[in-house]
Amino acid sequence: NGTRKGPVFNGYRPGHRVTDDYTTTGLHHYIDVDKVNPNESAKATITFITPEYYPHCLWVGKMIDICEGGRVVGTAEITKIFNSVLGK
Repeated sequence: NGTRKGPVFNGYRPGHRVTDDYTTTGLHHYIDVDKVNPNESAKATITFITPEYYPHCLWVGKMIDICEGGRVVGTAEITKIFNSVLGK
């Protein structure tokens, strides 16, 4: 969304607002690219930490904010859920 000045690479670990009142860290692995420049889109897998603390909060089509500190730097659309603990 234009708030980042530089690219992100595989292994990027921003915050993700998975519910209105809960943000968790997730590890990004981009598919078919090594980096994503500002204002670009890419497919990725996100591995969230401790999903048992925010179960059943995701569904296909849900949009979640990607954050660095208090800044929203992007969004992610959920297209598939691999961990059944997270699926609603």
